[in-house]
Amino acid sequence: MSIIIPAIPITVYSILAGALFGFGAGILYIAIADFTSCTLNFYLARKFGRGLVQRMVGRQWMYKVDALSANYLENNIFLTAGFLMTGLFDFVAYAAGLTQMKWQNFLLALALGIAVSTPPVVALGAGILEQGRWLLGFALLGMFALAMLTGWLSKRRRS
Repeated sequence: MSIIIPAIPITVYSILAGALFGFGAGILYIAIADFTSCTLNFYLARKFGRGLVQRMVGRQWMYKVDALSANYLENNIFLTAGFLMTGLFDFVAYAAGLTQMKWQNFLLALALGIAVSTPPVVALGAGILEQGRWLLGFALLGMFALAMLTGWLSKRRRS
């Protein structure tokens, strides 16, 4: 529920899942929850539009949704995946739903984001990786580098 109605950061739940269920089961539970809820956010935004999204995230946060959807998400799967790996992924899923992004592209970006960002955070809770935050940081930097490369190649191809 913290993804559908943004309130408590999912990072807290991810660490808790690692501590309570262990690394493997914790990843599985969090990945299923993230995938299900982000897909629901995307669907709700796509089906019911801006009015519902504003009621869900609040008027004060709508500027983040607008900025993400207008400037970054629609044409770049890697950048979308990178944003989905941040603490703002609930807003990103709503914002992507307000664009013309195809379902398949969103699901690919979501799966990529979950696969890269979930293990280090769950591992923190499970006590497997002491430097899990560093691993997450490097993963995010890698995703943004891929996004920039994709943008550069697209621009070059159009020229």
